[in-house]
Amino acid sequence: MSTINSISSAEAKLMNTEKLRENFLLQNLASNDQCNLVYTHYDRMIVGCVKPQKTAIPITQLDELKASSFLERREMGIINVGGKGSVNAGGEKYELSKLDCLYLGKGTVDITFSSDDANDGAVYFLLSCPAHATYPNKVATKTEALPVTLGSATTSNLRTIYKYIHNDGIASCQLVMGLTVLSEGSVWNTMPAHTHTRRMEVYFYFDVKADQCVFHMMGQPQETRHLVVRNHEAIVSPPWSIHSGCGTSDYSFIWGMAGENKDFTDMDGVAIKDLK
Repeated sequence: MSTINSISSAEAKLMNTEKLRENFLLQNLASNDQCNLVYTHYDRMIVGCVKPQKTAIPITQLDELKASSFLERREMGIINVGGKGSVNAGGEKYELSKLDCLYLGKGTVDITFSSDDANDGAVYFLLSCPAHATYPNKVATKTEALPVTLGSATTSNLRTIYKYIHNDGIASCQLVMGLTVLSEGSVWNTMPAHTHTRRMEVYFYFDVKADQCVFHMMGQPQETRHLVVRNHEAIVSPPWSIHSGCGTSDYSFIWGMAGENKDFTDMDGVAIKDLK
C-alpha cells in the first residue's frame, strides 16, 4: 500500500503536469493477480483494485493501519467492473457480476477475492474509510440500484447513474458509492461542475477504450487544471476541487465519497460562466 498526502489549493496552483499527476492521479491499480492499495490523507480514504485471475487474492492485515485486521476500524465498498467473480468475507460468499456492489461493514474479517473464469476475470474496485459504527454486509446488483437517467444528447452528457451505498440504499457509516455510465455519443460527466467542502471524492474510470482517454477537470472553479486519464485509473479529488470529465469517446466511472455527511445533494454548484 502506497500513500499520498493531502495537497492544498494554493500548492496545486503551482504544480506542473508531472506534479499534478503524481499527487492526484492513481495509475497501475488493476494488475493481474495483485491487490494494489493507496492510502490517501483525504478523509483517510483507501483506494484500491483487486484483479484475481489464476488465484484468489486476500486482503491481509497491513502494518500501516496498526490494526488486527483490515476492517477493524473501517468499512469498505466494492464494485466489480470485470467478469463474474465472488468475494468471501466473514465466512460468507458473495457472488458479483459486472456492476454489482458489495458493502462490508466494520469488523469483517477473512476477505478474499476470486474470479469465476481466468480468461474473463473480475476486476474489483474498492474504497475503504474509517467507521465508528457497524452496518451489515450487503450486496446490491446493478438492477437493484434504481438507475436514474440524467442529461441529454444535446449537451453531450446523457448518462445513467447507479447509486449503491447512500442514505436510501445500502446503509454505511460514512461511505457513499455508485457509478455513472455515459450513453454512446455522450462524453461529458458532472457538468455543470460543483464542489463539496464537506466530502472528498474519488473517480475511477473504466470501460475507456484502449485508444481513447478522458480529460478530467480539477482545481478551484477559477483555477482549473486537467489530467489525462486512461482505463482503470483513478482521480483523488480534494474537497476544494471540482471533479468533472470529458472523454474522447463514451466511458463509465465509479464515484465514491467520505467525509462529514452522506447527503448526495450537499454540493456547491458552479455555473459554467464562472469557470476559468
